[in-house]
Amino acid sequence: MNPERRNLLGDAAVEVLAEAGGRGLTHRAVDAAAGVPLGTAKNYFPTRDALLRTVAERCVEQYRAATAQVAAPEAGPADREGLVLLFRGLLTNLAGPGRLRMLAYLELQTEAARKPWLSEILDGIATADFEGFERAQRAAGLPVTAQRAAGVTLALHGAVLHLLADGPRTLAAAGLGDPDRFVRGLLDAVYPASAGSRPPVVDD
Repeated sequence: MNPERRNLLGDAAVEVLAEAGGRGLTHRAVDAAAGVPLGTAKNYFPTRDALLRTVAERCVEQYRAATAQVAAPEAGPADREGLVLLFRGLLTNLAGPGRLRMLAYLELQTEAARKPWLSEILDGIATADFEGFERAQRAAGLPVTAQRAAGVTLALHGAVLHLLADGPRTLAAAGLGDPDRFVRGLLDAVYPASAGSRPPVVDD
């Protein structure tokens, strides 16, 4: 089978799942999103589980590309300010260019609660987040413990959900109207900085 067409269909399936949810993920919808003749998606992915698997695999590929800076030790943040910029950039990406992928990922998580094979695929993403984010905090010179690092990661995960829902009152209550300030506040809460060493807020 044509690998380029397979990737085209995979990306279309991600888009359909993100925009229409689990019930909207059908072969016909994927064909329409990809602009290919009816029956093409079913030819490549005969079952709905096969469609879900390719969406999961595409999300994993896109996740790895988006978090390459966190995953590569040599590219990690050199200090606290660099960590702020890194985490702020990830939140901004997932609320913007990476929104479709994240919405699809959340739909996959719901499906994975009933499909162990799908949970196994997605488990690698969450595991990589905890490992990569802890590595980034260590690279920035913070007094890291496993519990502190996990707390930061879980807080960022929760922030993404609210950013995607985009409820103005919720964003205000969580301090997410300003992602930069949110990240700084999170790091200050987990790793308090002394008044003399706290880095200044950098305006864009």
